[in-house]
Amino acid sequence: MTDTSTRFREFKMPDVGEGLTEAEILKWYVQPGDTVTDGQVVCEVETAKAAVELPIPYDGVVHELRFEEGTTVDVGTSIITIDVAPGSGDAAPAAAEPAAPAVEEEAKPQGRTPVLVGYGVAESSTKRRARKGTPAVPEQAAPQPAAAAIQAEMNGHGGTGTATAARPLAKPPVRKLAKDLGIDLATVTPTGPDGVITREDVHAAAAPAPAPVQPAPVQPAPVQPQAAPAEPVAGVQPAPVAAGARETRIPIKGVRKAIASAMVGSAFTAPHVTEFITLDVTRTMKLVDELKADPDMAGLRVNPLLLIARALLVAIRRNPEVNAAWDEANQEIVLKRYVNLGIAAATPRGLIVPNIKDAHDKTLPELAAALGELVSTAREGKTTPVAMQGGTVTITNVGVFGVDTGTPILNPGESAILAVGAIKLQPWVHKGKVKPRQVTTLALSFDHRLVDGELGSKVLADVAAILEQPKRLITWA
Repeated sequence: MTDTSTRFREFKMPDVGEGLTEAEILKWYVQPGDTVTDGQVVCEVETAKAAVELPIPYDGVVHELRFEEGTTVDVGTSIITIDVAPGSGDAAPAAAEPAAPAVEEEAKPQGRTPVLVGYGVAESSTKRRARKGTPAVPEQAAPQPAAAAIQAEMNGHGGTGTATAARPLAKPPVRKLAKDLGIDLATVTPTGPDGVITREDVHAAAAPAPAPVQPAPVQPAPVQPQAAPAEPVAGVQPAPVAAGARETRIPIKGVRKAIASAMVGSAFTAPHVTEFITLDVTRTMKLVDELKADPDMAGLRVNPLLLIARALLVAIRRNPEVNAAWDEANQEIVLKRYVNLGIAAATPRGLIVPNIKDAHDKTLPELAAALGELVSTAREGKTTPVAMQGGTVTITNVGVFGVDTGTPILNPGESAILAVGAIKLQPWVHKGKVKPRQVTTLALSFDHRLVDGELGSKVLADVAAILEQPKRLITWA
């Protein structure tokens, strides 16, 4: 008789980002009975950072899809079963692949499964996590009580040790968030299953109490101008609405949930200061036209944002203290000797902020190529989690929506964000006469814990001076 542990392979939800705990299944590309090969993409999932396609690491036939589209699944939970020896019946396959670890073998210490980068989670020494919607696999050892099992997982291991009753239940990322916000977990009211403290619970404890009738996350004022996409978040469909209904409810999850959490955390952690300047960018617009005709820039994305990005990079070089981060845990200001330039992008899935790594070292053509690739990838929904990590400063172009200016909210962990308003033909005093000129407004928000008003003003003034006289890109570089 065929050993089912050899014949059927379970593919678990991998950790496709850094420290992510769950992902939503957006779309299945296969159905039960379909033949698959090693490396074939079987589904698309959405994490709090990006949409990612998952390849299967086996050859065989799809036996079972364990979750429907739209379901949020924990990392490490089996999502699909593959029959690697189809048609074998009760007879063992002639050349079976090495058997997957059977249940009784799970008592042996095991590392991460080296199938995908960041795949899976460390196996428990004595227990297997029960699958959602499926019966739990029988264990040789007696199951732990729910609270004790959760406590063990919260502490970062899956052993059978006794949980400490006085220690609040929370996963390591949630504990770190509470530490960063200065929140004592013992004072937080848990809302998660079995008394687990969630990220939302920590933010609720850090933020002013919301109105009792308002269940949605507290939104800071004024409204983040670039955070609202022009269409619903992909993969998050409104519930069916009866004719004549006056309200539509959309589940808060995936990228939208991450946006809300990040913006609330940033607004109530970093003291924001925003400064504004209105300037004449006629010469910059002329330079854009000249660069479009330059053979060295052929095929590259040349627009005002390219020169604004270059101007900001020069301003940071002249004022390097603005490129920093606040380390609350160690009570240190971390000065960055590199610039990972974030570009806020409104996509069908919501606001994301991928960044150009080491933008300070790039030539103008290299910066143009990087901007073009970043925008194209974001529009296609293919931005990777790595591309959104490690940013130092950000640019958000609200002018593309016809907006003159705004008060942007800092991307968490960064010290400054520059908002660019619409460029419009306006009357302007030029050489003593009122003339029609190309005018725009810039807004720089910065973290007042580490950026004083003088420093922030110098950075904004330098950016404006370069855009008014773009030849300074050469003389100041």
